[in-house]
Amino acid sequence: MELISSSTLSLITSLFDLSVSWDLLDGRDALASTLSVFPNHSLPISSLSSKFKPDGNCKVRIRVGCVQTQELGLIKWTMKLRRFCSLQKPLQQQFYLPLEHFIPSPDFIHSSKLIQTFPIFSGDQQTTSILTVIENGNFTPTSLSYSKLLSQFCQTKSLGPGLQIHGHITKIGLSGDTKLRNHLVSLYSKCRTFGYARKLIEESSEPDLVSWSALVSGYSQNGLGEEALSAFREMHLLGIKSNEFTFPSVLKACSITKDLNRGKAVHGIVVVSGFEYDVFVANTLVVMYAKCGELADSRRLFDDIPERNVVSWNALFSCYVQSNFCGEAVSLFQEMVSSGIQPDEYSLSSILNACTGLGDVGQGKKIHGHMIKLGYDSDPFSSNALVDMYAKVGGLQDAIAVFKEISESDIVSWNAIIAGCVLHEYHDWALQLFEQMKRTGIFPNMFTLSSALKACAGLGLQELGRQLHSSLLKMDIKLDPFASVGLIDMYCKCDLMEDARMVYDLMPEKDLIALNAMITGHSLNGEDVEALSLFAEMYKEGIGFNPTTLFTVLNSTASLQVVNVCGQVHALSVKSGVQSDIYVVNSLIDSYGKCSHVEDAARVFEECPFGDLASFTSMITTYTQYGQGEEALKLYLKLLDMELKPDPFVCSSLLNACANLSAYEQGKQIHVHILKLGFMSDVFAGNSLVNMYSKCGSIDDAGRAFSEIPERGIVSWSAMIGGLAQHGHGRAALHLFNEMLEDDVSPNHVTLVSVLCACNHAGLVTEAKRYFESMKELYGIEPTQEHYACMIDLLGRVGKLDEAMDFVNKMPFDANASVWGSLLGAARIHKNIELGQRAAKMLFTLEPEKSGTHVLLANIYAATGMWENVAKVRRLMKESNVKKEPGVSWIEVKDKVYTFIVGDRSHSRSEEIYLKLDELRDLMNKAGYVPMIEIDLHDVEQSEKELLLSYHSEKLAVAFGLIATPPGAPIRVKKNLRVCVDCHTAFKFISKIVSREIIVRDINRFHHFRDGLCSCGDYW
Repeated sequence: MELISSSTLSLITSLFDLSVSWDLLDGRDALASTLSVFPNHSLPISSLSSKFKPDGNCKVRIRVGCVQTQELGLIKWTMKLRRFCSLQKPLQQQFYLPLEHFIPSPDFIHSSKLIQTFPIFSGDQQTTSILTVIENGNFTPTSLSYSKLLSQFCQTKSLGPGLQIHGHITKIGLSGDTKLRNHLVSLYSKCRTFGYARKLIEESSEPDLVSWSALVSGYSQNGLGEEALSAFREMHLLGIKSNEFTFPSVLKACSITKDLNRGKAVHGIVVVSGFEYDVFVANTLVVMYAKCGELADSRRLFDDIPERNVVSWNALFSCYVQSNFCGEAVSLFQEMVSSGIQPDEYSLSSILNACTGLGDVGQGKKIHGHMIKLGYDSDPFSSNALVDMYAKVGGLQDAIAVFKEISESDIVSWNAIIAGCVLHEYHDWALQLFEQMKRTGIFPNMFTLSSALKACAGLGLQELGRQLHSSLLKMDIKLDPFASVGLIDMYCKCDLMEDARMVYDLMPEKDLIALNAMITGHSLNGEDVEALSLFAEMYKEGIGFNPTTLFTVLNSTASLQVVNVCGQVHALSVKSGVQSDIYVVNSLIDSYGKCSHVEDAARVFEECPFGDLASFTSMITTYTQYGQGEEALKLYLKLLDMELKPDPFVCSSLLNACANLSAYEQGKQIHVHILKLGFMSDVFAGNSLVNMYSKCGSIDDAGRAFSEIPERGIVSWSAMIGGLAQHGHGRAALHLFNEMLEDDVSPNHVTLVSVLCACNHAGLVTEAKRYFESMKELYGIEPTQEHYACMIDLLGRVGKLDEAMDFVNKMPFDANASVWGSLLGAARIHKNIELGQRAAKMLFTLEPEKSGTHVLLANIYAATGMWENVAKVRRLMKESNVKKEPGVSWIEVKDKVYTFIVGDRSHSRSEEIYLKLDELRDLMNKAGYVPMIEIDLHDVEQSEKELLLSYHSEKLAVAFGLIATPPGAPIRVKKNLRVCVDCHTAFKFISKIVSREIIVRDINRFHHFRDGLCSCGDYW
């Protein structure tokens, strides 16, 4: 008995135009009553399917007849009918044949037996049942029935069933039927089984236009442009004239190969054949010229189409969008709508892609409105384009809302929303959607996995990234460059450089994108030497470079501070013509700046034909880092003149420039700009404000700026603690440190240096020892040279010289110049000649060019009356060609910084300055001031020594401040060296005489002189 479902019977009658009659032999009452309505009458099977729904088993004898031929009673079946759903169960496994298995030998074509017994690979159970019935010989369809069946197989690309039908056709002698042969050629061509298709054409007694057109179409539809054109040439040589169905396939082949010359040749044949005004052929011509880069010709042909339909417009839209002329595409769409042609789903999806390219979410929302109005909001193509548009240029929430409305999301929908989440850096959402997609039964493709890899990179998920790599290997696309670059990027961002390099090295053909990804990975992970080596290696192999490559390489040269490499890259950029690329320019400025070549950086900046905010920021930062704060401030004015809007980074650099200059007033002006621009919530700007006010002597303003930082990080706390320490507020600094710990912010090594400095400036030995000894235990930080130097300086200042030397001897590393400098300073304070000589000897080796060592050693000798040794030190300086660094002091008055050196008379108001100093000296003498001439090492008379002391650079700066600033205003002075003892004493007298606060920032700390006292308590 043959098993067959009622739905199969329905399919048979629809395909073969059959009707049936039956005799009821046995069955249940329900079945008998149902069938009794039509006793012994002929009933179409389609009706039977709807009326006849048996519950259980019954036996029915069915007579099948063909309505078309009126051949009744041909066959009798005895069938066992089961439940309707019994044969509708889906197959548990889908079978797929690799394409290469379908390339036949000539002998195989002639073997009808092999064709007949070819296994069925269709997942359609109904089709399988029909083929089983035919194969068993229970039913023989006519040529028309086979034609309908093959037509259906063509639509579904069902190769296996088609091969079976081919076998039956051959067996019953219908292989010469032209219509069936054309259907078979079409089926084989669509299924990429071109060997079968060609054999059928070759076996044809006469060349047939339909068969050749089907072959050409199959090649084109499968992306085989060259093969399509070759088949067309053969067809043309055979004298077969093409028609309106052939030409679109041939022109599509020209588009695939981007062969404009052959496209023009085909266009000529089209014109000669008289099909140039056929709308389908004309549409394909428009696409062909556009895809070959001839948009002007494409538009001209479009304009010549006499009756353009929506397909014509769609063809032009898609070409403009693919050529990145998105604005023109939107204009064309508006023109089409104005002409009265209603857009379809393809029009809308193309224009949505154009809106995405333009970044125009407003226009995209209008198209969304068109979709809803025209009822295309449920169309999958348009919905996917809409998700993509919102995800890329709109809000992610809008994209998610549209995505949720899609009834059956396909892989394109999922890819769009997952990529959107990654683009907006919602990496966790992306991975959740990725898992959700897999649960729905949709398998990820290369683009899905690429987005998932980016999400893993963003979250640093190493293991999941490796799992995705495994998935790519299983998909057998491990050699795809796109996937390889994604893997390299993921491994680099997860700090798995060996894995990244392995993926790169295994790429059979390394391209520039992969090289850039690998170099960037090395650079981001601090492997700058590897980055430069890889670039040099790949450059020799001829891979080349682009602005992105040079940008990354220059970042590595900046980190390594290798100016010769920077120069070579600069030369490459000039030679290749990318020296004007703004990213390369900015990187050159940054690299030259970090290599201390400020002039080269400035030259690159000046030669740049157009400057942007990044280039200004790089140049301002370079000037700031190398002590040219005034140039940085001038450049900021130029930036404002160009109407460029500053960002928090440039403001931060300017504040650092003001801090280095102690330019308090200009720093306040930058603060005002930050307020106006709304950057107060920016942590970088906030930290720089704290630093600027601290270094400009206004610790109160620094405290206010600190309190306004919304989320204080370790940099914020360290800046404020360090500021309090430098201003001599040691206990306040320690109190703030404890607040930081209570706020669950862990210190770093910089914070602990500031804490130890606070103890040092306040003479808090016990507290300093406690913090130093608990660094590793409480905070996991090993003491560095800086921490040891702070402790040694503190112990030396308080006179614990032996304990200081014990620290030096117990250090796990050799003492550096900072440590020996602290000991030399301690020896000067306590007049310890032996320690001073030892420290000076070490410093002569470590820093032979520094004059400070000679000066301090000479001061020690002078303080103990050893004038012969003072003379020896001065002779040593002369013989070693070491020049004493001159003392320089700065003061800011009315947004301008003035510089003074000892005995300076270059200022325009010098006469007033010296008169003021003479006046102050008289007043100080009356108040009890005695010049400390012993600190002056010049071999001159006492009166001349007194005169030299009174003209020190810091005294000149204070005198100028007194005559150039309003009465009562604080005077802020910065000095490049340690303030001398005599000036320190004099400023205490002056602050009381003139009733002004004098704030002096020397190389070590701040001194606030007020009412005859200094904030350091004479301990510095």
